[in-house]
Amino acid sequence: MDIRQGDSVVFKDEDGNEAVFFVQEQTRVNGSDYLLVSEAPEGETDAYILKDTSADGDETANYVMVLDQEELEAIADVFRRMMEDAEIIL
Repeated sequence: MDIRQGDSVVFKDEDGNEAVFFVQEQTRVNGSDYLLVSEAPEGETDAYILKDTSADGDETANYVMVLDQEELEAIADVFRRMMEDAEIIL
């Protein structure tokens, strides 16, 4: 899946509820793809880190929110280094 900064993505939770997020940055760490997404395209807003859990060759990406605290902190540090002008608070 070709995702770029500024793109919007639709996230569906386990209950089928949809939320639209805006891609702020993306990275690949240890073979996994991650997105830093926010609730608004710019400005101060809540942000989340999503991890692609789809299998190779899947036509549709399957992103889940990163909830594991250790993984969340490690990936947030990567995004902090990538986006020096952004403040990422867990």
